[in-house]
Amino acid sequence: MSIAEMHTATENVLSTYLKEVKDWNELQDIDSFFVKYRKITPNEALSNAIELKDLIKRLKDSVKPEKFKIPSLTARINILYNEALRLADLTRIGAIKAPEVNTQLDKTMAAFSNINTKINSILAKIRFENEIDIDVTFIGLDTTKMDTFFNKPIKQIKKVNLLKSIKPKTSIKRKPEKIGIKKNRLFKGLEKNKQ
Repeated sequence: MSIAEMHTATENVLSTYLKEVKDWNELQDIDSFFVKYRKITPNEALSNAIELKDLIKRLKDSVKPEKFKIPSLTARINILYNEALRLADLTRIGAIKAPEVNTQLDKTMAAFSNINTKINSILAKIRFENEIDIDVTFIGLDTTKMDTFFNKPIKQIKKVNLLKSIKPKTSIKRKPEKIGIKKNRLFKGLEKNKQ
């Protein structure tokens, strides 16, 4: 329990996106806290587990920037909080072993890495969408027709019966077929016995 073990470093928010999360103090606090966890003994990890749990609780309850208020990021924060709760619960187990603490610590750090990876992908998507500038004349859209169609209320748009539009002009009436019901051989024998 007193032998320090090297843990995989957590993923970071990319340097190009740091200005987007600089005001999210709770995320910054946890990030700096996990720097201590890269090389730590299980005893030290357990002694800091309650403080880590409280920091993650603050992150979970914090007011997130508007662009990060999406369910997939919230789910990852909840997973991190659950892993931190498990790590904090290990402090109450007297016969806990070092590999169990190290495994739970790795899971907690991986959960934080997933949050940072998701933040990177959200910001990359926003940057990509902002960089797209398509002139609709290049792809042949007539925006005047498109706007007049989309500005109509749904009630005014005529409902088209697709079956009528597909139906051929000349139709042949067919007589309904009679479906013959086959009697079960087992019941035939019963009918003969009754007679």
